[in-house]
Amino acid sequence: MVRGKVEMKRIENATSRQVTFSKRRNGVLKKAYELSVLCDAEVAVIIFSQKGRLYEFASSEMPKIMDRYRKCTIDANNNNTKFDRQLQLQQSRLEAESINKKMELMQLSHGKLLGYGLDNCSLDELQVLDAQLQRSLFQIRARKAQLYKEQIQQLQEKEKLLWEENRILSLKAAAKGGAATHGCRSSSSSLVDTQLSI
Repeated sequence: MVRGKVEMKRIENATSRQVTFSKRRNGVLKKAYELSVLCDAEVAVIIFSQKGRLYEFASSEMPKIMDRYRKCTIDANNNNTKFDRQLQLQQSRLEAESINKKMELMQLSHGKLLGYGLDNCSLDELQVLDAQLQRSLFQIRARKAQLYKEQIQQLQEKEKLLWEENRILSLKAAAKGGAATHGCRSSSSSLVDTQLSI
């Protein structure tokens, strides 16, 4: 009789699950024993049931195998760490080289924009530089014009405020001059002259 393929998912029925656990646990332990005998391998199997019971098999002493396992995992982690560090170091070197090349190119380009090292440039390169400088000049002049416009607006607003202050002071002076004429005409006229001259 041929068995059908078992679907790999949790068995919902608790009794069936317990029976399957017992059978398969015994099968795993038996296979571990066979592997250790047939291949002269050190084998350790640890199984915890759902209720927390421990089932184990070891071809030699379990603590000795566990110590060996821990040592191997620590060594493997150290090797992985060394490999990761080497990879990071290599990537850092490549990035540094790339940045150095970019900096050299930028320095050359900057020097050409300042007019240095133009002897080796072809006509096409010089035309490209000329176009770049024209664009830069256009942007600089546009920004300069904008700043001038903003300054002119600020000065015009300031001028309006000063005219308004001057008008208010003139009205106050005229009002003081009018009040003084009711009391004494000769002294008030001199007072008005003095205020106006100030």
